[in-house]
This record gives sequence, C-alpha cells and structure tokens, in this order.
Amino acid sequence: MKIVSADFVQSAVSPRRFPPPLLPEVAFAGKSNVGKSSLINSLLNRKGLAKTSSVPGKTQMVNFFRLNEAFQFVDLPGYGFAQAPRTVRDTWERLVTSYLLDRAVLRGVVMIVDVRHDPGPLDRQMKAWLDGAGLSTLVVANKVDKIGKARLNAHLDRLASALSLSEPALAYSSRTGAGRVQLWQRLDRWVSAPPGQCSAS
Repeated sequence: MKIVSADFVQSAVSPRRFPPPLLPEVAFAGKSNVGKSSLINSLLNRKGLAKTSSVPGKTQMVNFFRLNEAFQFVDLPGYGFAQAPRTVRDTWERLVTSYLLDRAVLRGVVMIVDVRHDPGPLDRQMKAWLDGAGLSTLVVANKVDKIGKARLNAHLDRLASALSLSEPALAYSSRTGAGRVQLWQRLDRWVSAPPGQCSAS
C-alpha cells in the first residue's frame, strides 16, 4: 500500500478522549519495549511519527494516527508496565480493555512479540484474551534481524506452539524492512473488508 499521508491525530488517556469512530482502525499491541512504535514507523516509512523510547512503559496513552485520510493505526500502551506503580498499571489496563472491547471500527489487532524470546505469561494471557474477545489477531515476530536465518524457523515454531497459533507468526524487522510487504498485505485486507468480515489469514 502506498502511504500518501500519515498524521498524528491525538492521544487519549480515557475513552472519552478517543476520536469519533469514523474510519477503520488497526491496533498494535505488545509487551512494553517490544518495538511497537518502531514497527509502526517502519510500516509508514516515517521517522519519529510514533514516538519511541528505550524505557519500558513509555507509551502510556492510546495514540491515534490517520493514514491516507482513509483508516487509522492505533498504538496501544505496552502491557507489562514493570516500571510503573500498580495503580497506574490498572488505569492503563482499563483504558486498553475499553478500547479493544468497545471500539466498533476496530478491524484487527497486530500483536507484536520479540522473536528472540519465548512468549512469557503476559504474552500468552494477551493472546488468549484477544481470542476470547473474538478479535481478529495477527502475531508479528519482530526483530528477526537480531537472529540468524538458520535459527529463524525454530524460533517461529516455538512462538506458534506457545501462543497456540494456527499459522506461523509473521517475521518482521523494523530495522531492515523484512516482512513489510507481507504485513501490509494483511493490513490492507483488514481495512478494506466490510465490518465483521476480517480475519488474520
């Protein structure tokens, strides 16, 4: 897909601050510091549109980006929040849950994991929660440039087993752009499909 325009819309700290649900949306979820913002920037071929940080839990709001005036990407707060107080974590979790369950224009969720590490309890819980909520979900294995090609399939197999995937995770590198075309093919089907007819395949 050719991105003609990519604009930051707004950040929201409560559901009341979400923008009007007028365009199809794709949400990006992942553990804190897994590279969500870098992946979004690489997809859009924009530097710094989605703010990145080396500090886990930096993205504490739901951030909306409008693309081609036709659909929106939504950067969700990273789950885990290891560096934040429990009260703050609870607030973030309620915010994300409200978005995922109540946002009528949400077409699908890209769940990002680090290909170098086996999924932890939070990753497994998140995937099970998304499945239980009936949300179309695509698992993307980020940072594939950090491991050798000879080991990639073994890592993808472990991810598929740990997260009970029906197909391998999509291999991606925000640094090199590997997997960018394949991921855009999936996202294009999501944002182009009528509501209620999305799937991860």
